[in-house]
This record gives sequence, structure tokens and C-alpha cells, in this order.
Amino acid sequence: MNVLTENFALYGEGFLGTVELTVYSSLVALVLGFLMASFRVAPVGSFRVFGTVWVTVLRNTPLTLLFFAVMLGLPRFGLVLPFELFAVLTLGCYTSAFICEALRSGINTVPKGQGEAARSLGMSFGQTLGTVVLPQAFRSVIPPIGSTLIALAKNSAIAGAFSVTELLGTYKTLNELGYSIIWTFVWIAVGYLIITLSISAFFNVLEKRYGVAR
Repeated sequence: MNVLTENFALYGEGFLGTVELTVYSSLVALVLGFLMASFRVAPVGSFRVFGTVWVTVLRNTPLTLLFFAVMLGLPRFGLVLPFELFAVLTLGCYTSAFICEALRSGINTVPKGQGEAARSLGMSFGQTLGTVVLPQAFRSVIPPIGSTLIALAKNSAIAGAFSVTELLGTYKTLNELGYSIIWTFVWIAVGYLIITLSISAFFNVLEKRYGVAR
């Protein structure tokens, strides 16, 4: 216990850093994921192509490589931002591709007649998607979206290698101070467990309240 009690402030700082990365990146991922899913099913061909390229590139690019490209590449083009913001954008964009595909699978479960009925009433594509299709689609994909955001929380550990304050990065300081590496990682694992179980509990509540009964 002394590893935790004697370094509670350090663990707390890393824990809050991971929570902030997870929350902000999740918001970015959800917004972009919904947008890209809309593009993938849009009647405009250029939108569908853009959505397809976005998903294909991000889903097939290793996250570590994406971090290097954003953290080290963008500043060379004059875009200089705090590393924390770069990490949020990287995690959010990467995860948005998986959110998009989960949501698109939900859109495919909505009967086509729903959209046709909405259009027959004079509703635009945006109105049909936003008020008829997406609400029904989201109900059916609550579990996979929750799993994707849990993966995001764990993926945030990569940000520690780029001078971003997060939970896994605390092991470097504790190792230099001579603490047991095993117990250092045990308490780090407990921190991640708290975060992931919290996300899981939140989505379980959403599923029970809004999910589609099977």
C-alpha cells in the first residue's frame, strides 16, 4: 500500500489526466462518428467517398503511428498546439472511425420504409436522418459504442509517451524513486479498472433505458 499512500497525489494527477483524455476524446469521437456515419449513407457521392476514406484510413492505421504523425508532423506545417489537445484530437479521430461503423450497422437495422415514409412527408435527408433514423439506430448500437469508448480509455495510455499527463506515465517517476514495479503497475491497473467499469456501468444504464429489447 505504501506505493499508493506515499504517492497518492502523483497517482491522482495521472488518474485525472486519463479521465480528462477519455472524456474529451469520447466527445470528439462521438461527434465525428455521427458525422461520418451520416456521410457514409448520404445521397451525395462526394460525402460517401469522404466518409469511406476517413474510416478506411483511420481504422487501418496503427494508433501509435497516428500519434507520431499528429504530434510530430503537424507542428512542421505550422500547427502548434498543446500536446494534450493533440492527444485528444488523435484519440478522438481514431475512435470516430469505429463509432462510425458501429452506428452505420445500426442504421442498416432500421427498416427502409421508415426513411421512405419520412421523405414522403416532405422531410429532407438531414431531418430524416436526425429525427427518424439515427435515434433508432443509436438504440441498437449502445453496447458496441460503449465497448469502443472503453477501448479509447485504454488507448489513452499511448499519450504518456508524448509528454501528456496520464495514468500509465506515473510508472516512470515511481520507478526512478525505487518503488516496486509490480505494485506500481497493480495500482495503475486498478485506476484503469475504475475508469473502464464506470464507462461500462454508464452504458449498461443507457442500454436498460433505451436499448432495443431482444
